[in-house]
Amino acid sequence: METQASTTMKKVLLGLNCILLAIGNCGGPLVIRLYFIRGGKRIWFSSWLETSAWPIIFIPLTIAYMQRRKTGSATYKTRFFLMEPRVLIASAAIGILTGLDTYLYAYGVAKLPVSTSALVISTQLAFTAGFAFLLVKQKFTGYSINAIVLLTTGAAILGLHTSGDRPEGESKKEYLLGFFLTLAAAALYGFILPLVELMYLKAKQAITYTLVLEIQMVISFFATAVCTVGMLINNDFQSISREAKEYELGEGKYYLVVVWNAIVWQCFFLGSIGVIFCSSSLLSGIVITVLLPVTEVLAVIFYHERFQAEKGISLFLSLWGFISYFYGEIKHNTNEKNVKHDSSQTELTPTIAP
Repeated sequence: METQASTTMKKVLLGLNCILLAIGNCGGPLVIRLYFIRGGKRIWFSSWLETSAWPIIFIPLTIAYMQRRKTGSATYKTRFFLMEPRVLIASAAIGILTGLDTYLYAYGVAKLPVSTSALVISTQLAFTAGFAFLLVKQKFTGYSINAIVLLTTGAAILGLHTSGDRPEGESKKEYLLGFFLTLAAAALYGFILPLVELMYLKAKQAITYTLVLEIQMVISFFATAVCTVGMLINNDFQSISREAKEYELGEGKYYLVVVWNAIVWQCFFLGSIGVIFCSSSLLSGIVITVLLPVTEVLAVIFYHERFQAEKGISLFLSLWGFISYFYGEIKHNTNEKNVKHDSSQTELTPTIAP
């Protein structure tokens, strides 16, 4: 009964984190692009916003702490933080990498239409699969290799056809730099996801969802610290009030965009490591990729972005790659279940002595 309850709870947590990831993955690119197209120019500031909402996590952590105090023993003092130094150091290192990744991504979004940056980010699945193989010994199949080839080809098609996609007033050099930095962001986050899974495996302490929340808070704190240094060097803090006054939608809506930017992106990062906790880094990468068409459609609807033939081909290849990979995973899991079922039936068969 306890095992069944635990499995049910994990499925509930997986569903919840998939919803958080969907909100962040679809809403994040749209909100951050809104900041840029209406007059925002601070790239370090926009990257800072992606992780700066980490104090929100104190709310569920406090609730979890109060719950532990109620059910805990009177003999032992209940700790607010469960994290051990080993996990803290690993989380801090991942946070520094995340800070760099948010800058690369913010730069790319500043130069590319949402529909294009979303397609480039879809290559993240290929990087996640590769690094998952190296770091956590994720097995490859013909389907996953097919997915990697298709996703990479889709990104290459976008890179070769840039003339009709550049926003007005932007040079080809700026566009290409944005393209390659977005690709670098996809590669780096494709490395970060399996790194989080490796940290879970090497933690040497029980990984609970409360600990996952603590890990996300530490990751976001150090990522924000990296971006804060960038903002200080770039004098972004002094420019925020002036930028708000000059914002096309008005000063009040500027701060509204800024706040929602931070909240939506925190949903993304918490959802991504939550899915890793409930399943694997590869599934987290898959969920990010499968939400790509939603982001594409929303960008066309809200920002009236052009959707040329190259994007259509790239989107088709991305979806084909995802379906190929997902079908392979289903087939692999079905085969494993059949093998386990056959072996259990063999063990249960009584042996008749001669």
